[in-house]
Amino acid sequence: MSTNTERIDIDQPRWDQSTFIGRFKRFFNVANPLNGLHSDKELYQAKELVQAYRENREPAGTTLDDVYKAKTIHDSAFHPDSGDLMNVIGRMSFQVPGGMIITGCMLQWYRTMPAVIFWQWINQSFNALVNYTNRNAKSPISTKQLGVAYVSATTAAVATALALNTLTKRAHPVVARLVPFAAVAAANCVNIPLMRQRELLDGIIVSDKNGENIGESRIAARKAISQVCISRITMAAPGMTILPFFMERFDKTPFMKRLPFLGAPIQTFLVGMFLIVMTPAACAIFPQKCSLSVDKLEPELQEIISKKHDSSIDKYLHNGKVLTSTGVMHTRVEINQYEDCYNVITSRIDDNVLS
Repeated sequence: MSTNTERIDIDQPRWDQSTFIGRFKRFFNVANPLNGLHSDKELYQAKELVQAYRENREPAGTTLDDVYKAKTIHDSAFHPDSGDLMNVIGRMSFQVPGGMIITGCMLQWYRTMPAVIFWQWINQSFNALVNYTNRNAKSPISTKQLGVAYVSATTAAVATALALNTLTKRAHPVVARLVPFAAVAAANCVNIPLMRQRELLDGIIVSDKNGENIGESRIAARKAISQVCISRITMAAPGMTILPFFMERFDKTPFMKRLPFLGAPIQTFLVGMFLIVMTPAACAIFPQKCSLSVDKLEPELQEIISKKHDSSIDKYLHNGKVLTSTGVMHTRVEINQYEDCYNVITSRIDDNVLS
């Protein structure tokens, strides 16, 4: 047994999720790149401690700090639905290192057609792997759906980048540097709805305060998925819109003229600094508990609710997966942008996650 008589709900976030700061702390903790350095042995030890604590059988001498540390490691590496160990590249902890390398390269090599096609393809391949890793086990996505989303998003990103490159040839150089961001935004607007098409077509579950399912709402799904898109684009925006202005000036300095090969590593490093903050910040934009007025739901759901309740519905949003839980009447949706911080950077910041 633990040395601390205070017990926590191991399945609930450590911080208050009704505030932006609380949500930011949670995602900052889980998305910490250092979490990706743990060995498989350490990961499974953390999983065992979390499970033992849940069953009130943790080893003697276990402190609350030990429990919180194990929970952080566990949440960063194991799928919340299946409990399986996720591949390293698809985890939230890899979003900063993976995103900074790919985004830095997109920003550095954006002028030629081969470079544009290659790096947009790499970016969407990375996103596809993240989406697959963080897929909703309760609402599975077929291989065909993943393939269609992957091809469509890659096509949208490449087409947008090539078209804008053509249109900006005579524009100020800094405008051309913004093309990669436009391509990423376009790809997200295509990729995320396609990845979540099942929810758009069938709706997400609405349940009452006792966890009893009332029905599925396509209106709630549209709102949830639109928030995923906003979060994903917001995650990429600062690094991909501020850095171009900085680099346009910095490249003209005597230092960079002497050492032009440092442009790529410097830009990649700076992108990483933005992502360290923006990954958890973007995932924390929208609270997990949002209110959705009953009169905005489908008529058939309004009728069912009117017979049982006279209150509004709370929609739990967390980047990608559809869940239910006790509490006030609610719809729980994990917007993993990648946790959809995470389909958002997890469908859980979904599919989590980045761009």
